Amino acid sequence: MRAFLGVLACSLTVLSVHGLYSASDDVVELNPSNFNREVMQSDSLWLVEFYAPWCGHCKNLAPEWKKAATALKGIVKVGAVDADQHNSLGGQYGVRGFPTIKIFGANKHKPEDYQGGRSSQAIVDAALNALRSLVKDRLGGKTGGSDYGRQSGGGAGNKKDVVELTDDNFDSTVLDSDDFWMVEFFAPWCGHCKNLEPEWTAAATEVKEQTKGKVKLGAVDATVHQGLASRYGIRGFPTIKVFRKGEEPEDYQGGRTRSDIVARAMDLYSDNSLPPELQEILNEDILKKTCEDYQLCIISVLPHILDTGASGRNSYLEVMRTMAEKYKKKMWGWLWTEAGAQMELESSLGIGGFGYPAMAAINARKMKFALLRGSFSETGIHEFLRELSVGRGSTATVGGGALPKINTVEPWDGNDGVLPTEDDIDLTDVDLDDLEKDEL
Repeated sequence: MRAFLGVLACSLTVLSVHGLYSASDDVVELNPSNFNREVMQSDSLWLVEFYAPWCGHCKNLAPEWKKAATALKGIVKVGAVDADQHNSLGGQYGVRGFPTIKIFGANKHKPEDYQGGRSSQAIVDAALNALRSLVKDRLGGKTGGSDYGRQSGGGAGNKKDVVELTDDNFDSTVLDSDDFWMVEFFAPWCGHCKNLEPEWTAAATEVKEQTKGKVKLGAVDATVHQGLASRYGIRGFPTIKVFRKGEEPEDYQGGRTRSDIVARAMDLYSDNSLPPELQEILNEDILKKTCEDYQLCIISVLPHILDTGASGRNSYLEVMRTMAEKYKKKMWGWLWTEAGAQMELESSLGIGGFGYPAMAAINARKMKFALLRGSFSETGIHEFLRELSVGRGSTATVGGGALPKINTVEPWDGNDGVLPTEDDIDLTDVDLDDLEKDEL
């Protein structure tokens, strides 16, 4: 066990690691600081990969992505975003798994998903097809909305997407809303406010599209609506505050470009997004996909249905759903199985045969796992997952050094278990004479 502790910090933490691309590659490394300048303001066609350094599929794609970038050099731009490190940028474009490839064409605010193969040839073919479509649209006079105003990296957006807030409508529009609000307090004569206006407008339009209206941007003329300015202690312009229903507003501390504002809005949106799906392990594909696509997969082995009944099982599943909600910003997968249904999995995790319910967190890229030692409760699981998040706790190697064989089973029907009847028990092969000798 001692040999495993030395690699703990890199095996189960969610710390960033070196990316898959370097300055010597023809792949442009993108991040929140340069994405707007390089991609959004560009007239070029862009293919952008959102990846995580720990993702096995991403590692397999990397050499093909580099070859495609070299072949397309000077024709189509090819970039990559480490979305594990820059998760706000990935969230901005709805990235839920890795690798995700998007094509930024005429309308940079509405990139298309790449659905093709993962070979360099397939990538190049798709890029050239997209380029032909872009040129055809330009010949036909279509701009696709990409030629928004270029002030400091913004897009013109639609001014109607910035909600005008006043002393009269503020409470009903913002404070009583279930949505998140980012509100700018400005003065018409303020130079910084004038510089912010196109960025704020462009961000409002993009945030509206990306969050389906769940995050809204508003603006208050604080020289007119002085009651609001006084209520929230506005002393300088522009001042931006974030409002959540039932909570005190907080000061926005981020940058003032469109991409900075959108990134903060997407962080707010993720607070209101759905938690990851809790899946029953019904076959090998479910286990393999979940554990390979996510940095950690959290697996619970629950007692047999005859031991808990439906109500007992549902209470355990509800605990798991609560924790999946609590940790939804982590890119973790959540799975469960019934005791005895996947014995090879239990054996590989050192669970087999007793101590249910049990929980393990598997890092498939390292083939390491950690076991829940505390109670199977919200408090116990929170302590367990928090320790993993900061690189603490003990780990071991998955038995056999690989994910085990998984049986294909029927999904739980949601009902109580049923004991077998006498008709279901076959005693034809039992030699009662031998049984009596053994007892003697």
